[in-house]
Amino acid sequence: MIQGIFDAHSHYDDKWFDEDRIDLLSSMNKKGVSHIISAAVDLDSAQKAKALAEKFDFIYITVGFHPENLDNIPLDYLQKITDFLRYEKAVAIGEIGLDYHWDIDKALQKRVFEEQLKLSKELDIPVVVHDREAHKDTLDLLKKYNPKGLLHCFSGSVEMLKEVLKLGMSISLGGTVTFKNARVPVEVAKFVPLDKLLLETDAPYLSPVPFRGKRNDSSMIAYTAEKIAEIKNIDAQKLVDITRENAKTLFNISE
Repeated sequence: MIQGIFDAHSHYDDKWFDEDRIDLLSSMNKKGVSHIISAAVDLDSAQKAKALAEKFDFIYITVGFHPENLDNIPLDYLQKITDFLRYEKAVAIGEIGLDYHWDIDKALQKRVFEEQLKLSKELDIPVVVHDREAHKDTLDLLKKYNPKGLLHCFSGSVEMLKEVLKLGMSISLGGTVTFKNARVPVEVAKFVPLDKLLLETDAPYLSPVPFRGKRNDSSMIAYTAEKIAEIKNIDAQKLVDITRENAKTLFNISE
């Protein structure tokens, strides 16, 4: 069994985990999972993620406003994020970014994303970026601020990846690389340097084959790791070891 899995992006505050959240998380170490980042999408989910991090020593959190969670965003939201980041296990600003799949005011999305990028530079803390069907605008703002951080569940092309790498940023890949029609994710997995790669679930979403369509959890990264290891022609345990150390370095986690 693969050991030492670092899940760089998940949402364990999600309602899909309401029935068995504590039991499931309590089983993670036995399933080879050593670290989990539970990413907030607003202040409410940040509070829930923090409660989990206080209960489980292997859980860390990110705090930020997701582009789908901008309704009634507080005027002082940047101060509230800053307050959350004083918590010792809050390791990044996220999940932040742009999502043009849904009909959400693009000007508002860009303003909030830009303000959070600016905050990350002021605080010298990484960002975790969501980019859905907004590759150009996302890249333009990343080039403007050049933050340290991660594009999670990377969905861009190899050409976009090259631009991301020029900025010194990392990407994480998840279950989509195992899908039957996953041509671009496979190309990205093949091209990305090992030192810029992290593994994630985006749990409860994007379960890898053979669990596609079912609820995802951190233990299923083993299937994603096996696939990427096959693509890169290395041992799956070695891949997990490398990506774990990459994540610990990026998020400044010593344990």
